Amino acid sequence: MKKYNRIFMIVIDSLGIGQDSKTKEFKDEGANTLYSVSKTNILEIPTWKKMGINNITKINKMEHKTKNQSAYTARVEGISNAKDTLSGHWEMMGIKTEIPFPTFTKNGFPQELIKKLEKAFDGRRIIGNKAASGTNIIKELAHKEKKNKAIIVYTSSDSVLQICGHEKWMGIKKLWEYGKKAREICSSKPEWNVGRIIVRPYIGKKGSYKRTHNRKDYAVFPPKKTILNSLQEKKIEVISIGKISDIFVNQGISRKIKSNGDADGMDKTIDLVMEKTKNKFIFVNLVDFDTKYGHRRDPEGYAQNLNLFDIKLAKLVNAMKNDDLLLITSDHGNDPTYRGSDHTREAVPITIFSKKFDQKPKILSTFKGMGTIGNLVAKNFDVDLVNTGEDRSDEII
Repeated sequence: MKKYNRIFMIVIDSLGIGQDSKTKEFKDEGANTLYSVSKTNILEIPTWKKMGINNITKINKMEHKTKNQSAYTARVEGISNAKDTLSGHWEMMGIKTEIPFPTFTKNGFPQELIKKLEKAFDGRRIIGNKAASGTNIIKELAHKEKKNKAIIVYTSSDSVLQICGHEKWMGIKKLWEYGKKAREICSSKPEWNVGRIIVRPYIGKKGSYKRTHNRKDYAVFPPKKTILNSLQEKKIEVISIGKISDIFVNQGISRKIKSNGDADGMDKTIDLVMEKTKNKFIFVNLVDFDTKYGHRRDPEGYAQNLNLFDIKLAKLVNAMKNDDLLLITSDHGNDPTYRGSDHTREAVPITIFSKKFDQKPKILSTFKGMGTIGNLVAKNFDVDLVNTGEDRSDEII
């Protein structure tokens, strides 16, 4: 693989492309996020299609394969024993999740934990304590939060503890403070150690509550050094867009850029592409695909968001310098037509594009381990490769 001055890596959060070797183990047979979304018949992704995305997975009404695809493409099968955001991103950067983080879907959080949280939350009574949709639980309990000066705590199918509060009634800084305290408490016992504490502020009044972009994630501290740390040590600037910095608890992150949704995240990526810089790794997460459309089982919204992504992708590609490399992938699946509201265990895509390629790009054999993607970055910047994937860099020419 040639050397590139900058690498841009975009994670379309939750875009699975069908069965992998662990799908049956997770009882997710039949899940295929991208294909299910395409069956809405409103999916239009001409830029990504030109790159060859439809050559590695089934897409409704795209039966004809793309000839002379402009990017390398492959399916990627993860090796971690999990199907969540944390494990997917960690695996890309060199950490395999052997034991999934605990979930509390059936009975909510244990009372011992709840009592410790209430004490840490200035004595506020916790309401909720169940698996629920974030928007639904706000509708259900916001009035009780205000009336009783309580605080909403809930979970989902993921390993998360979510704290929900009104920005005016409780204050953003106070909510973030509670998130930090909850992280300390949950990390104090293995059985409470959820992958992420998520603070979910909202605004508005009864009948028109709306979550804001002032969300903060407090993830488990990475158990070991990652590719991001190695890059930073070598004076490669690592720029995080979206929730990447939260996922890695700022470890290995040189600069973090907040995004107000996926479109804004892509716009900020395009802004960085247009700059004349070098020795940078830009790591982007587009979270709305997962939180707004996957978990909420909204295939039409998912398709429309992909259409918007493709429009932004065309602008990004046009702005790329000849010595830039673009990687487009995902961290897990979340089929919006599948039963329940949980993530789905699926293979994910990898698209590898540069204007510098010497030969016509092609379909590559399946990448074993998401660390194979991270190793493309590591090899380019001459830092240690990770064992959560293969070294396939010699195939990119």
